[in-house]
Amino acid sequence: MACDGCDGCSTDGGGCGGSCGPGCGSKARAGTSACPATQAFDWLQDMGISQPTRTFDLVEVQFKGGRKELFKDITQNGVDTGDWVIVQAEKGLDMGSVHLSGELVRLRARQQDKSGKQERLNVVRLAHPDEVDRLQKNRRDEGDALYDAKQRVDRHRLDMKMVDAEWQFDRGKLTLYFTSAQRVDFRSLVRELGAHYGTRVELRQIGARDEAARVGGLGSCGRELCCSTWLQEFKPVSTTAARAQHLPLNPTRLSGQCGRLKCCLNYELETYMRAVKGMPSTGTPVETPQGLGHVRQVDIFRAVVLVEYRDKTWAEFTLDALRPYLRSRRPKPRVKPPGGGDE
Repeated sequence: MACDGCDGCSTDGGGCGGSCGPGCGSKARAGTSACPATQAFDWLQDMGISQPTRTFDLVEVQFKGGRKELFKDITQNGVDTGDWVIVQAEKGLDMGSVHLSGELVRLRARQQDKSGKQERLNVVRLAHPDEVDRLQKNRRDEGDALYDAKQRVDRHRLDMKMVDAEWQFDRGKLTLYFTSAQRVDFRSLVRELGAHYGTRVELRQIGARDEAARVGGLGSCGRELCCSTWLQEFKPVSTTAARAQHLPLNPTRLSGQCGRLKCCLNYELETYMRAVKGMPSTGTPVETPQGLGHVRQVDIFRAVVLVEYRDKTWAEFTLDALRPYLRSRRPKPRVKPPGGGDE
């Protein structure tokens, strides 16, 4: 991974810098969640918004699989984006990297907890270098735990697909993520795994989109999946969004890595909805000097309408030029905004 124009990032733990120059100067290992190239951009710094006089005491910490949670920073010196920190878990201690701090976290906390009464766990302290090594060892052991869980699932003949494993930093809990089309009775499996590892084991069922977010990958756009980088929540996506944008209803092209409709179908939907309001719907009859025709296609970006006549000839009109010739307008189908409809 290259940082800010440097193509020589080191992935051996030496930080960002190579033969081309010093790189971004970060001490973080390239390609990890602590590398600045994977951090959210603090766009408030370039907007001239004055920062609050009181430092906000919440920070957002990122864990494996893109999981992010807000914690209360009680350290005396404070923490910065990219720092590895030890945080309180439900039982024991966990470790992650600071993903966001400052004003952006205040906005996100207000969005998540509008009442402002939610209790947050604490950031205990900054992590030591040897604890970072322990975390890397946990990550290596998670692969073995996932393989072992898959073997046990087969022996128990359970209809479930194991997706990922995650050790809590202090090894006080092992979380196994799985997908299944139906409810699964895995109580005997949990008891067996708990006896084998000598710790608390939790099996957590997730959906297809959560699976894609944890596994990660590249989308058809060539960029890393939105769900595994910046997307905070999954909003429902309907085929109506594809129809409103005049996209061919091809399931292969409209589906993401999760097998569901792509989340990005919602990104420009409102723009299309505004643009299509002034356009005639397909099939609207048009009486032009060339004769009677029907609207067959519209280009909302160029404000151009294609009209087909009875003799199978076509003519192109601008919307302003065609408007006097429209005989009648059929009501357009109501397009639901993002977040409405079923997938």
